[in-house]
Amino acid sequence: MSTRIYAIGLDVGGTKIAGGVVDLATGRVIIRDVIPTLAQRGGAAVLDDCVALAQRLQSQATAAGFSLAGMGVGVCELVDPAGRVTDAYNFDWRDLPVRERFSSIAPTVIEADVRAAALAEARYGAGRPYQLFVYVTVGTGISYCLMQEGRPLVGARGNALAFASAPLTTTCPRCGIMIHDILETFAGGPGLVRRYNQLALAPVHSGQAVLAAATAGDEQAIAVVTSAGAALGNSVAFLCNVLDPEAVIVGGGLGLASGRYWESFVQATREHIYAANTRTLPILQAALDVDAGIVGAAAASQSRD
Repeated sequence: MSTRIYAIGLDVGGTKIAGGVVDLATGRVIIRDVIPTLAQRGGAAVLDDCVALAQRLQSQATAAGFSLAGMGVGVCELVDPAGRVTDAYNFDWRDLPVRERFSSIAPTVIEADVRAAALAEARYGAGRPYQLFVYVTVGTGISYCLMQEGRPLVGARGNALAFASAPLTTTCPRCGIMIHDILETFAGGPGLVRRYNQLALAPVHSGQAVLAAATAGDEQAIAVVTSAGAALGNSVAFLCNVLDPEAVIVGGGLGLASGRYWESFVQATREHIYAANTRTLPILQAALDVDAGIVGAAAASQSRD
């Protein structure tokens, strides 16, 4: 039997559920599996699939001689400091025995997915040199987490992560109409698709396709991608102004993309930071790529007091 300690990490997203057995010493995913979420079936069905996936991972870990210290489950919902899921944006786990189901397999911690990914970067990735950094994830949705001395800021109710989901209300100076733009629906993946398809002759179906069109020189795509990156940078600069982090680390499918989106984002972030000595802070892409959610969930299993 191995004397090293391992944990199961589940990253439960709106589209897919990624799971793995993680070596907690190195952050390496030893065993992995991915299944579709199929959230339209309801929260109970998603929970059943997650439990079955965790059981398979446990069986494989046992067969390989790995000692499991616990399990962490990162969820794309709001999660309070006690590990209770408190909203149902993607699927509804609010009134289900979530921790009880998972704890029949291994001692379990439930965590918000962005906090789990931020923890992974703090322990094993781009955040290791920093005591205070902001982690931003940009994909279908946009969220953030402040990491301080290796711990995520949870907030009084677990809601210190939703900086891109509320409307930025203003009045058009030309026509007087009230504008209620939401950063997530403007700069996230579905927002890129919606805005590009309003302009383009041939519709696309993913944010990555819009980025590819911009790289290929499509003027409509360039305009959409550049404006999205600039809007994201404006909001991340606000986080820098109020939190004063050592660095910003960006993950997620769009956050890890190169090209115009990233360049526009970095430029706008620096332009909107108030203090000159903050304006030069490192703005880095996450190091763990698609494994951040799995690794962070596993790490979270050992992080709660």
